[in-house]
Amino acid sequence: MQDQITKAIAVLKQGGTILYPTDTVWGIGCDATNIEAVKKVYALKQREDSKALICLVADDRMLKKYVKQIPPAALNIIDIADKPTTIIYDNAQNLASNLMAEDQTIAIRIPDDEFCYQLSRKLNGAIVSTSANISGYPTPKSFKEIAPEVLKGVDYVVNLHHEKICNKPSSIIKLSNQGIVKIIRA
Repeated sequence: MQDQITKAIAVLKQGGTILYPTDTVWGIGCDATNIEAVKKVYALKQREDSKALICLVADDRMLKKYVKQIPPAALNIIDIADKPTTIIYDNAQNLASNLMAEDQTIAIRIPDDEFCYQLSRKLNGAIVSTSANISGYPTPKSFKEIAPEVLKGVDYVVNLHHEKICNKPSSIIKLSNQGIVKIIRA
């Protein structure tokens, strides 16, 4: 695993894109602070850049780098969630401007996955994590289902967990600083 992390980090630091296993589905990723790398992800997915992407961070300490004010309920949700949960936060900061939604919100997940944890920790930052499919097509449930154009379109394919079967993406909750909670995807 360390060898794969080292190779993926080298690509991320050069502004490249990776295809990697997450705690939910196979993801296309890049350094979440690199505007040009984020553009590559949108282009590969053939997705409008007005649709924000999800990021992964290693832990709540790293989360504080990217969200100006973390609502107290967020840490409780992270602690008690029994399945992967992405939270949309107000007032994103220190991220590529084309990664955030027009209202300056950002969707971030702290994955319960050793590879993703180590990857984010070694990069010392957030990593884009969007499903490994062309926009409008189904999310692949396994590595074998990933479209050839996605496989060829990334700069590096992580060689781990190719046998992993993913049932579904994370839940998504929007949690405003005013305490309003909205379930986006259960």
